[in-house]
Amino acid sequence: MIASTPPQSLRERLYVIIFHSDTLAGRRFDELLLLTILASLAVVMLDSVAPIREQYSTQLTLLEWVFTALFAVEYLLRLYCAPKPLRYAFSFYGLVDLLAVLPGILALIFADAQYLMIIRVVRMLRVFRVLKLAPYLSQANFLLVALRGSRQKITVFLLTVSTLVIVFGTLMYVIEGPSHGFTSIPTSIYWAVVTLTTVGFGDITPKTPLGQGLASLIMITGYSIIAVPTGIFTAELANAMRGGSDAGLQRHCPSCDKPSHEAGASFCSRCGNPLFPKQGGD
Repeated sequence: MIASTPPQSLRERLYVIIFHSDTLAGRRFDELLLLTILASLAVVMLDSVAPIREQYSTQLTLLEWVFTALFAVEYLLRLYCAPKPLRYAFSFYGLVDLLAVLPGILALIFADAQYLMIIRVVRMLRVFRVLKLAPYLSQANFLLVALRGSRQKITVFLLTVSTLVIVFGTLMYVIEGPSHGFTSIPTSIYWAVVTLTTVGFGDITPKTPLGQGLASLIMITGYSIIAVPTGIFTAELANAMRGGSDAGLQRHCPSCDKPSHEAGASFCSRCGNPLFPKQGGD
């Protein structure tokens, strides 16, 4: 005789439905959850539009509380059926699920806290699990490696730009002065940042020929350096992707700990220090 499968408890059945998307019930639950999240976001957005809020204030408030209650019940069910509730509570998704409920509670004390419910959009990350897109997230590792690899160069770049805007801002304060809107050195530095980044709000403009000439120099400098961080990151991203497909020289840099380098490399492509430091002295 074939042994019969013991019936699952309510907690086990809930666990399969809530935490697994590889079953029909679990997939349906996740799809319904995503639709509920979208509906709650739509309600929060509509509530921020003054004419709609004035006309449908009661209905929108009721819907917000209904969604908050649903998410609270879902969160409690996840805690109930999770094998290790504390591990789930302090996991990434556990904290996100909690943040979906907290704004509704805070709204009892602070009225404007209800708009923090928009943070529920983070829960849409579950779409990667529902649509089987998790393998694509592994490609994000290349971006993380490139960001770590370009950290030192971008830090130097930011320090250089910060020095430039302080110098340019101070010069404009001396040249133009408070009479032309450059009322202080911090205000002049703000103008230098806006100009160097080619944003150009136009709230403060130089009036003297010398000031306009300096502004022109800052604009040209901005165009010449604006692509520098993009180039640094692109180069590191190319190195990361090349390292993912080609093992190269598996040797850590003793200075910056970059994990691998191209075959035959003698110097680190990140920090420039030797990969094979000399031992002893002559």
